[in-house]
Amino acid sequence: MKGFLRNSIKKFDWRMLVIFLPGMMYVSIFTFYPIIKMIVMSFYDWKIGFQQISPFVGLDNYKTVFADPRAGISLVNTVVYAVVTVPLQMVLGLLIAVLINGITKFSVSFRLAYYLPVITSWVVVALLFRYIFSNNGLLNYFLLDILKIVDEPVGWLSTRWSAIFAAILLGIWKGIGWNMIIFLAALQAVPKEYYEAADIDGANRRQKFYKITLPSIRGSIVFALIMLIIGAFNTYTPIAILTGGNPSHQTEVVLTWMYFQTFGALNMGYSAALSVIITMLITIITIIVFSVSARGKEA
Repeated sequence: MKGFLRNSIKKFDWRMLVIFLPGMMYVSIFTFYPIIKMIVMSFYDWKIGFQQISPFVGLDNYKTVFADPRAGISLVNTVVYAVVTVPLQMVLGLLIAVLINGITKFSVSFRLAYYLPVITSWVVVALLFRYIFSNNGLLNYFLLDILKIVDEPVGWLSTRWSAIFAAILLGIWKGIGWNMIIFLAALQAVPKEYYEAADIDGANRRQKFYKITLPSIRGSIVFALIMLIIGAFNTYTPIAILTGGNPSHQTEVVLTWMYFQTFGALNMGYSAALSVIITMLITIITIIVFSVSARGKEA
């Protein structure tokens, strides 16, 4: 055993350590340490300031989160946002990717047009949507002055579900291009021989799509699904700019409610506990997605 360790040490190229050390330090300082610190903070009534003493409260912060109705509202809003935006982004992105993959002319132009919202700042597009859905905005002008189907401006951003609906539209519109690029890359990697063999067997387009295309891009579908779920649970800017959580915190999502508790109410322990809970929830969902995908692949 000692000889094996001695030979391993001799064969190890210590120059590799110089390459990996900066990255390891960066990840440790800006990823691992904040995660550990957040978990520790969740068990304390954390106070700001070097002279402040933060008493240990155990699981009280977690109990407060579970008993807080506004935390429940923010979680429901986040889940609704995820349940609607994630599948629609994937379906529309895949549809557009299939269409673009089947054309030869102007394919680059179409890719650019659909991907442009992705690279546009969240703040810019959120401000644009706030103008569209505001009381004096473009949508009310269209309904009130052009179509004349309403008698007064509709308060789209003044009620819970209409505001969430506006945020959902923003999320879908901005995310379609990302899904399109992911699926388009996957589609172009599918061997053409599969489709040629299917043509010989007399398969139609629908059969080729379900029997060849979808199974071949399963990995990309799972990747996109997990990334979109994580992104949906981390949505912040649309709600922060469109409504700011109003009215009466009814349009809060998890991240905006966490921000309010951290920097508005200064409940650091509460927000840390909420972060841990959401992290565990996302982890469980990710494990379920991987498990279901693995079973489907075996079948």
